[in-house]
Amino acid sequence: MALIEVRGVSKIFGPKPASVLPLLATGKSKAEILAATGHSVGLRGVDLDIPAGQIFVVMGLSGSGKSTLIRHLNRLIDPTAGEIRFDGEDILRYGRRRLIDFRRKRMSMVFQHFGLLPHKSVVENVAYGLAIQGVGKAERRARAAEWLETVGLAGYGEAYPDALSGGMRQRVGLARALCTDADVLLMDEAFSALDPLIRSEMQDQLAALQARLHRTIVFITHDLDEALRLGDRIAILKDGALVQVGPPAEILLHPADAYVESFVRDVNRVRVLTADTVMKPPRLRITTENLDDALRQMRASPHGFAYVQTGAPGSYGVVTQAELEQAKRSHTPLKNLARELPSVQPGAAVEDILPAALQAEYPLPVVDADGELQGVVTKKAVIEVVADQADARAQRIEAADPAAFREAPPADDAAGAVPAERPARSG
Repeated sequence: MALIEVRGVSKIFGPKPASVLPLLATGKSKAEILAATGHSVGLRGVDLDIPAGQIFVVMGLSGSGKSTLIRHLNRLIDPTAGEIRFDGEDILRYGRRRLIDFRRKRMSMVFQHFGLLPHKSVVENVAYGLAIQGVGKAERRARAAEWLETVGLAGYGEAYPDALSGGMRQRVGLARALCTDADVLLMDEAFSALDPLIRSEMQDQLAALQARLHRTIVFITHDLDEALRLGDRIAILKDGALVQVGPPAEILLHPADAYVESFVRDVNRVRVLTADTVMKPPRLRITTENLDDALRQMRASPHGFAYVQTGAPGSYGVVTQAELEQAKRSHTPLKNLARELPSVQPGAAVEDILPAALQAEYPLPVVDADGELQGVVTKKAVIEVVADQADARAQRIEAADPAAFREAPPADDAAGAVPAERPARSG
């Protein structure tokens, strides 16, 4: 079961929102409903499952409903219709006191414009959520100091927000949200106000923190590059409706419609796609030291080679059937045969593994954190990614300038000249 379940959530802004719901059911567009009723559609029948421990990105253009959606999750906004469940509980049934407790302890939020209290020191800002929870001063300051160190701001606890750069203030906001140890972290365009370099640094820091903490993070952005860089899953909204939801590779390789395709058109695929998205199922792995058994495994395989663990977990080499047969004749131990290959992690970008994959004689083993062989990356697979990228670029150029892709007529024909008579073919 997902940690957060959104079912059929619609939000209409205006004096009589319930009266507009039947128009949603007929498929009227956001613009049509606004023109006919003066009401604005914020969300339209959204269904979402947000798993625990992942970064779930909601993205779309301005007015798509992404910020409206995130504010439903902590009930800063209530829906006109639909259900929202958190850990199996219907939060729309919460009374005022239960809702306040829910916001204080189960969800925290990082805002686009920092939202720091200017009259409080940095450590007091970070500890603010704990103060609201009633945690003692000494404990909350100690916990706040730990989080400041975690986000790279050790020593800045007694400074005030106006003495910090934009990136440093956003780190304070992130530390404050993490300090309460809430189940879910809501981040609404949290990095969009930052300069590009600082924004990239914050994305790196969030990814590094998530690798350690495994929090449930709902991240709102209008930037596809940011979504692809951070998200375990991505939901794309348009005019309040959910257009597509899935892992980054699925969004990139299989856009649901022209709207999504327009988002992903200019994405550099070799930077986004990872080894686990292009790998093939594992080829034969020999699991025995006995040469007779190894040869039986090899002969039953359609491939003339197999993988062998060569030493430490995660280290793999390759051995051919001919080498096994020679080893049997010369009584050479199997572990002395294998030629080690560079292994790659499942999350490694295709861009990073491209040189090794193209140079290797055999497919590269994809090895997880436990040293287990998960699959192989073939030379053909990485070439296809590069070729798809080139094809997509060519299609964009052709769409922009079709004349550039038309075959020019022969010079004589173009000039109106009559071609010279060709000699007859002999025979």
